[in-house]
Amino acid sequence: MTIEAKMFKAGSKVARESLAAGHIPGVAIVVCLIWMVAAALVALWLSSLHVADAWIGLQVVVFVLVSLLFLYAIKVADQWEKAVVLRFGRFAGLRGPGIFAILPVIERVPIWIDHRVMVTPFSAEKTLTKDTVPVDVDAVLFWVVWDAEKAALEVENYRTAIAWAAQTALREVIGQMSLADILVGRARMDEDLQKIIDQRTTPWGVTVQSVEIRDVVIPQDLEDTMSRQAQAERERQARVILGESEKQIAQSFADASVAYRDNPTALHLRAMNMLFEGLKEKGALVIVPSSAVDTMNLGALSGIVSLGMRHAEKGAGSATE
Repeated sequence: MTIEAKMFKAGSKVARESLAAGHIPGVAIVVCLIWMVAAALVALWLSSLHVADAWIGLQVVVFVLVSLLFLYAIKVADQWEKAVVLRFGRFAGLRGPGIFAILPVIERVPIWIDHRVMVTPFSAEKTLTKDTVPVDVDAVLFWVVWDAEKAALEVENYRTAIAWAAQTALREVIGQMSLADILVGRARMDEDLQKIIDQRTTPWGVTVQSVEIRDVVIPQDLEDTMSRQAQAERERQARVILGESEKQIAQSFADASVAYRDNPTALHLRAMNMLFEGLKEKGALVIVPSSAVDTMNLGALSGIVSLGMRHAEKGAGSATE
């Protein structure tokens, strides 16, 4: 294998490793490959001119170094990204979005900050509430980086730090609330969590947009007990409602008795209506006290109704024949 081929292979290997490392834009790779191809063509041209191998190897080295310079110098940040540039280990500024260049060896980009809204799920398992009930709580945190410089310089790994801060805040809030407050007061719990986590993450250049509790899991035996308690409470309410209904019905009867006492005609009409409704049903048997029959003259009335019904039946039979 010639010197030119070896150098070209080494340059290609470096390019592949750089691409795998990430944040190597396509334009940098294209420029690097163009310089490598140019190095191979120039090497072939010099070889045809019978130039010494040392000079050919030197020019190949120069071309490969220039290609690697472009490969590491050209950077592209997406619309939602910021690149933190360090010059000899000191903060030199933020770059992006778009294409930009750095000085290889002198400058480097150790971290890329994403400015989109991020979602971090977190949980607290077997955490005791204020009334010493162990619960498992799952929640989701929505946050965004508003200062890329602080996120890169003030904390080692801001994503991990935010996750741990959210989890510890969740445990702290659970310990200050009773189980009943947690089950019915999720909105208040969300607000408290957002306030606590935001206070901890603001020095890191991160702001918390919202916190949402997804699920609260309680022990199975306690869940069964609460279910029985809820069932007993519903039964108690049903009995109370039934008692109130009976009370209202009794009051209605009492009001009706006063009205009928002062108006015997209305009482007679009501009795007649009740008797008529009962006689409408086929095979119905109506039992009326003798005192009511004598008082309201219901005997004659029932006879008239019975006679009328018989005549109506006979008329229907004749029409059928």
